[in-house]
Order: sequence, then structure tokens, then C-alpha cells
Amino acid sequence: MIVAIANDTNDSGVADRLAQIVHADGSGTHATLERLAHAGVAVRDIADALHQLCTLHGRHPGVVDLASSATNNPAAEDWLAHAGAAFVEERAYLIRVAAAAGPPPGTPGQAATEAALATQRNAIDLLSRSVRPGCALGAAIAVTLDWPVIRRPLDAAADRMGIDVIPCTLPSPAQTRQLIEAVAMNAAVERAMTFGIQQLLAQHRGLWDLIAARAESRG
Repeated sequence: MIVAIANDTNDSGVADRLAQIVHADGSGTHATLERLAHAGVAVRDIADALHQLCTLHGRHPGVVDLASSATNNPAAEDWLAHAGAAFVEERAYLIRVAAAAGPPPGTPGQAATEAALATQRNAIDLLSRSVRPGCALGAAIAVTLDWPVIRRPLDAAADRMGIDVIPCTLPSPAQTRQLIEAVAMNAAVERAMTFGIQQLLAQHRGLWDLIAARAESRG
């Protein structure tokens, strides 16, 4: 889906540059997601991964909710409303699948895990609440564009647990392109959006690193 944004135009505009960041640095580049989506992965690893994901994105208000409050740009209102409504469904779906998978398994270094997740939550909340024009919106764009990749192991887990896979109703790549083109009217906003996207994706990569390390520590 990210490549579709990047290839939608022949120029090298801001939408292409931001899409390429998500394509290069997003969750799809992490081997952990492919492993978690595999049919043979241990249920305890699925349960652990979904529990940790809930810690970051199973909460309300989430990234898009906070970004909606922090963003004062009429051009972004419809996109944020659409994304916010979709994430209500995504949170409920995530929590339902996580509950079906069961509690996270006992894992060495739990205190360190909790500290790392607390740091990540704080970083995500700071990005999503930023009043710097474009920063919070960049975080919302990043989580929206990265989520379809995160959906792969989530949907695989739902199927394995006998839960219906719900359709993803997040804004389409084309709608997100239109948003970016409408709001990135100057270099300062583009820089802030780029920062928000990069930092949110860094938190996602940190999450997958943490999940991989926990699985390895369990043997």
C-alpha cells in the first residue's frame, strides 16, 4: 500500500518523500512481523506480541485522537475524523484478538520490558500532542500507513483463534496523499511532519525489537 502512494505520481513531491520513509523504515522491514504471521508460530509468542501492541495502541485516546486535538488545520479535519473512527474499530479488534490469545507468558526481564514500554508510550504521546504544526499529524499519518502491515500478524492470529477478520477502514493511500498535499504547504510543516513520521516509526521498530528479544529469552 505504501508503494502505491509512492508510485502514484512521477514527481518527487512531499507525499512521495514521506511515503518512502514509511516504506523504508516502517514495520514491514522487520522480520518479527513475518514470523508472527506464520502459521507455525507459538501461541505464547502471539499472545505476548499482541499484549505489548495493546500497551501502545490499545489505549484511548490513541495517536489519531491526540493528533486531532493538537492539529489546528481545517484541511486535515475530515481525514482525522475518518482515521479516528477507523481506529475505534481497530482498537476493539486488537483487544478482542489479544484476549482470545490469552495472557502474555512469563518472560525474563519483565521489569525492563515495562520500563521500555513506558518510555515508548511517553514518546508516542508527546509526538501526538505536539503543537508544532505538522508534527502530531505526521505521527497520525505514520501509524495509519504502518497499520496495514501490522494487521498481517493480527489477522493471522484472529484467523487462528476463530475470530472473524474485520475489514480495515482506515483512510486509503490516495486519501492520505491528498491530505499530505493539502497540509504540507511550506518547508517548516514538511519538516515537522517528517519528524513525526520518523519518530513514530522508530517507536514501532523498538516495539518489534522488544518483542523479538522477549521471544528469544523464552527460548
